Amino acid sequence: MIFTAVWCVPCRIMKRQVFADPEVMTEVNRRVVPVMVYVGDPGADEAIERYHVKSTPITILTDPQGLVLDHAVGGIDKSEFLELLENR
Repeated sequence: MIFTAVWCVPCRIMKRQVFADPEVMTEVNRRVVPVMVYVGDPGADEAIERYHVKSTPITILTDPQGLVLDHAVGGIDKSEFLELLENR
């Protein structure tokens, strides 16, 4: 789960440099169900509260029940993102 916002510059950088990368997308689709939560959207409040989101971007990996397995706060690059996925 990625918590993002339209005004978030590091989020936009991650979208261009990390999520648009074919290797990243292959690993994401192989390992997780990708979910982007836009903090300004109606209905996002429940997830923001549940995961104690105070800023963006935040990447959270959960199990199917929503238990947090790992997370990264702030913008991360391709190698950091792939390492986060690999560790789960």
